[in-house]
Amino acid sequence: MRTYAYILTCLALLMSFSLSAQNNTSSPYSRFGYGELNDNVPGAFRALGGVGTGMRDKRVINPSQPASYSVVDSTTFMFDLGMSAMWSNYGDATGTRNKGNGNLEYLTLQMPFFWKYIGFSVGILPYSMVGYDLSDSIASVPHPYKKTYSGLGGITQVYGGLSFNIMNWVAVGANVYYMFGKVNNNRTLTFSQGSIASTSQQAVLHVSDVRFRYGLQVFHTFADKHSFVLGATFENKSKLRADYTQVETITFDTAFVTNDGFDLPMMYSVGASYTFDNRLTVGADYTMTDWANVRYMGETGAFRSRMKISVGAEYCHNPYGKKYVERMPFRLGFNISDSYVKSISAKDFSVALGMGFPLRNVATVINTTLEYGHRGAAPALQENYLKLTINAAISENWFFKRKL
Repeated sequence: MRTYAYILTCLALLMSFSLSAQNNTSSPYSRFGYGELNDNVPGAFRALGGVGTGMRDKRVINPSQPASYSVVDSTTFMFDLGMSAMWSNYGDATGTRNKGNGNLEYLTLQMPFFWKYIGFSVGILPYSMVGYDLSDSIASVPHPYKKTYSGLGGITQVYGGLSFNIMNWVAVGANVYYMFGKVNNNRTLTFSQGSIASTSQQAVLHVSDVRFRYGLQVFHTFADKHSFVLGATFENKSKLRADYTQVETITFDTAFVTNDGFDLPMMYSVGASYTFDNRLTVGADYTMTDWANVRYMGETGAFRSRMKISVGAEYCHNPYGKKYVERMPFRLGFNISDSYVKSISAKDFSVALGMGFPLRNVATVINTTLEYGHRGAAPALQENYLKLTINAAISENWFFKRKL
């Protein structure tokens, strides 16, 4: 009964998560397209620069690579809850400003499915986030005015994934995602002279659709100390079921764009990792997302293809050591990527440091990651941020019979 009670509790949390979680961004870059995208890398791997495709770890639920679920132990139930806080500095020709925000980010579960070498995972993850509030005043014209831009919302995804081993060295898997959410973008033009009417525009994008991701991993251990993993993932291009409504208040004009106007991009990634003696792990990923050929508002050309390269390393002196510090994993990583927004040409990059704090009495690790990132370039808008991510990765041996 204890097992079913925990599972029902976790499922209830999954259902309530989407109702309670708030946007975790205040970036002006979230104004464009579907918003600020999330790569759905678990907290432990964010300190590795966001690698995931070639990672296969019994201690980590890795929803970015569905082939990894089969690594779960046949008696283990896993639960991962992540949250973050972010401090950002934005600068442009008009000056600088600071913003801070944070909240829950993701919730994932993983367990064996029927028998050994088959793993199942379910969870709720952000796909994109929107949250910004900007203004620009022009006084040196015959009719001074102020422009205000604000946005709120995002796209959330509930996923379920299944993975199994074909042989002792090949695993395949797939995720199915149900995507839902609403993105609100608002613009207001206000004149200083009361005789000139102000105008505003509200645009709402409502999403409700299903998509799939497929994963493959090839892995082997040599001489009991050297482990290699090669991985790949793929998502096909698909139509996005979405409704777009735009309303101009001054003229009361309304524009609609429905299901045939939006796409989700084709995506593929390749990655590799090497582990020595369960102490040192290094990994690298390359991801390409073909945003250049998707439709947005019924037309192609609004976006450009996004490339991302991630590299990271983790060191744990002795996972079974008597001293606490010997069992702590230390992590370092970085990544560089393009923005999928066509008008932003500068590269994004980030570096991260992290460590894990294993609890003494249960198989649980509290992972912390501190990430510094930079987006954009002067004199246009640029952003520097510090992001602290904390996640609790809980593992319990549930699926076995105790002997009396």
